[in-house]
Amino acid sequence: MDFELTEDQQLMKDAAREFCVKRVAPHAEEWDKKGAIPADVLTELAQLGYMGLLIPEEYGGLGVDTMSYVCVMEEFARACASLEIVVSVHNSLVSHAVAKFASSEIKQKYLPVLALGEKIGAYCLSEPNSGTDAGSLSTTARRDGSDFIVNGTKSWVTNAGIAGIFLVFVKTDPAAGSKGISCLLVEEGTAGMTLGKPEDKLGIKASDTREVAFIDARVPVAQLIGEQNRGFPIALAILDSGRIGVAAQAVGIAQAAMDEAVKYSQEREQFGQPIANFQAIQFKLADMAMKVDAARLLTYRGAYLCDLPNVRPSAEISMAKLFASEIANWVANEALQIHGGYGYIKEYPVERYFRDARITEIYEGTSEAQRMVISRALLQKGKS
Repeated sequence: MDFELTEDQQLMKDAAREFCVKRVAPHAEEWDKKGAIPADVLTELAQLGYMGLLIPEEYGGLGVDTMSYVCVMEEFARACASLEIVVSVHNSLVSHAVAKFASSEIKQKYLPVLALGEKIGAYCLSEPNSGTDAGSLSTTARRDGSDFIVNGTKSWVTNAGIAGIFLVFVKTDPAAGSKGISCLLVEEGTAGMTLGKPEDKLGIKASDTREVAFIDARVPVAQLIGEQNRGFPIALAILDSGRIGVAAQAVGIAQAAMDEAVKYSQEREQFGQPIANFQAIQFKLADMAMKVDAARLLTYRGAYLCDLPNVRPSAEISMAKLFASEIANWVANEALQIHGGYGYIKEYPVERYFRDARITEIYEGTSEAQRMVISRALLQKGKS
């Protein structure tokens, strides 16, 4: 088994790292305080092709493999987890869904715009009373001639305030449960669609998160992604792509926290010597290195399997997302502990890593949901 990245994959990773060191990391704390990422940064990302990572070349994207995508997302998160999730949602949950499931007309109309970053994508699945049980969503879309009339509210919509394209999951046959869900592409400014105020979050504060409400919003039937009443399988398939992006985000956060812990332990002196000389600190650092490496390898395995034909590695992706997210929180906690009181103040970046890591165990499926996916796959395998 070859654990080495290909030359192209390594080039993608190195280029992302170079960009992040110069243009992202020095400003991450400022963006966190302001609660926003400057529009010119997103424009620059688009010019470099990062908004079209998963869009086929024929539509103006880079069309990279999943491993290259994961390498880029890890480096983005290592510098700024907020920026990473903006790019990840746009690519893995929206652009990838359009590229994989939309009609040729929708692809031709929207993918070039998404690849250029002229419109940012947002993904609307969760609701105030529908999270892990996504099949119980209550937003409806009633057919009226050549339109759907959409009513309902979506929660925790990443990119909502900056998005131009929203993928919205709705009930087109409420009596059919999850078998009556459809996916609609809704454009910004659609009459009857309103945005809530930005959520005041614990972490990833520079990413825009809001509620999106629909009151008798008219959406053309032509904006249907895939087949009517076949939206739930789309949601599940696309969540695999989103989860590998969050696994990479968690690895990036963990790596950044470990880097800071190593640096600080060599600079901070107690009892006349650097605290890195103390076995208690050395063992913490050793455990960090081991667990970050394990999380990265699980994530890389998931990425590798994503690109194999006729393979849907949902369980392996859930393993990567679950393990990497829990490790990110553990490493961030240990890194803060090594910093002592200094880790608890905003002057040091471990405070931000500690806050940013927490969401990785919640969005794109909670840790509990990942364990459900893994155990179901295991039990199903045991029956065969």
